[in-house]
Formats: sequence, structure tokens, C-alpha cells
Amino acid sequence: MNETQILDTVIVGGGAAGLTAAQVLGRARRAVTVVDAGAPRNAPAEHMHGYLGHDGLNPAELLAIGRREAQAYGVRILDGAATAVRRSGDLVEVTVGDEVLRARTLLVATGLTDVLPDVPGVAERFGRDAIHCPFCHGYEVRDWPLAVLGGDNAAMSVHQALMIPQWSRDLVFFTNGLEIDDADRASIEARGTRIVDGAVAGLVVDGDALRAVRLADGTEIEREAVFVGPRFVPQDELLLQLGAERGDAGPFPTVPVDPMGAVAGQPGVWAAGNVVNPMAQVIVAAGAGSVAAMAISAHLLQRDIAADMDAATLDRRPA
Repeated sequence: MNETQILDTVIVGGGAAGLTAAQVLGRARRAVTVVDAGAPRNAPAEHMHGYLGHDGLNPAELLAIGRREAQAYGVRILDGAATAVRRSGDLVEVTVGDEVLRARTLLVATGLTDVLPDVPGVAERFGRDAIHCPFCHGYEVRDWPLAVLGGDNAAMSVHQALMIPQWSRDLVFFTNGLEIDDADRASIEARGTRIVDGAVAGLVVDGDALRAVRLADGTEIEREAVFVGPRFVPQDELLLQLGAERGDAGPFPTVPVDPMGAVAGQPGVWAAGNVVNPMAQVIVAAGAGSVAAMAISAHLLQRDIAADMDAATLDRRPA
């Protein structure tokens, strides 16, 4: 394997969190390499929302802009997947293909995987008219005939069924096998939402647009968009390789970090974005990347000061 120079920081993940951190650290004149496998979570979406100054921008365009901006400050972008990480003394070594990146600090911003309900048509329509975040996509489907499709993320499905009437009062909740308790059922129905029990066989698409939801008995109920509740799986393999552990709180545990993104029990290692916060929208992930970058800068500064003090002490010794 090829070994490179000692970097200040390796950032694994070239999404909003990773590229924002790269830009901040590049502007601080740090030696930074971003490793990007090129599979962002929001790739299926045509537009993103809730990001001030970039409302409606294609997510791929945001990342292209971010890459150019980071590279303008000397950041290296390395396309590929980081397959392994280990400690070597005070350094962290990250393997990417036949190259080993050696760095003083590591930021993991690898995002998560959305595990969608196993219903025919959902994966094919995801990001278009099969959507999961009302804050990201609700306005675009306002007043449409909508559906909520029950899935593995039961809490999210119930929450969607309660919240979506803010965007459209024409809503059907397909439980799709979920057990809904009496209190939740009463609250959902009080919002004017119709509840349809039983299994969903698939989505009906005509002319590249959702037309209906088909039940197992063949009944079709016309809908124009469907909200789904994915199961969130953090892509935190590198953190686990270093010995970090997922917490046990919440339905989808992640590796715990402090408010600056430092990984518990892993000195010199930070994490930001969806890998540790499944609910973070793009602007939140970018903010987390910025915060982590400033914490990394402070950490590197303390190490630089210590090294300079040691060197100064040696210089003052008598010959």
C-alpha cells in the first residue's frame, strides 16, 4: 500500500457535513483530505429545501459547489470508499483502495442508509412521490391526495399521520400491518385522516407518476404522493472499527458525540451529520460539520503549541 504525508485531518464523507468541515479547515490552512464514496443520502431527491440561500437547489449541485469551494482552499478530494481505519500511535490511518491516509485527526461524516418499507414501487419512487420528510417535501405536495404508509419505523409513521394534515387534509393512513393503539388511532382520526388497515401490495404508477396505493385484496385507493417511514441505519462502520459503541437510547441508536461532535472515548475523532443524527436536514448537517471543524482546529492548535514548547525547551538547553 502507498503511504502519504501526515495530514492534519482526514474527513470521510463528502456530503454537506464533510465538505463544510473541509472548507472551514482549509481556510484555517490545515492539510485536509476528503474521502468520498459518492453516494449521498439525498441523491434520489431532485430538490432540497430549508437551506437558506439554496432553497430548491438540486442536492448534487450543492455538493459540486462545495467541492469546488473546498478545493480552492487546498483541500484534496479523494474519490473512493474508506474500507478500514486503525490507530498508529498518535495518528489515525484510513485505508482507501491501495492508499493509506495518515492523519492527526479524523472526522466521520458518512451519513446513513434509509431502509425503505418492502412494498413494490416504493424504492423506485423514493425521492419523487414516495417521500419521507414533510419539512423537505411537504410544501411541494400541499393539498394533494396524500398517503402515509406504515413501515418498520412505527413511531415515525404515526407521527407522519398526525403531522401531514398541516400540508393536506386529504390524507389516508395505510397501517400496512402496524399495530396502532387506541389513543393514537383516536388522535389520527381526530385530525380528519382516514385509517385503512391491512397489507399494502404496492404502488400504482401511470405515466411516471403515482396514481394509487393497491391493497393486498386488489383495492386501489387513488393517491398522488405517499410518505414512508424508513428505518435509519447509520453508516458508522469506521467508528465501530475504532472501538466506539452505539448508545442504547431511542429507536435507532447512534454513536454518541458531544455538542462539538467529539466521539465518546475516541480522542482525535469526530463525527457529524446523519451518521450520528438521523433527523438532521442538510443545513443542520452542514452546521454540525462547521462546529466539528472548529473543535478539530482547536485540538490541533493545542498539539501544535505543545510541540512548539517542547522544541523551544530543547533550543534553550546548553550545548
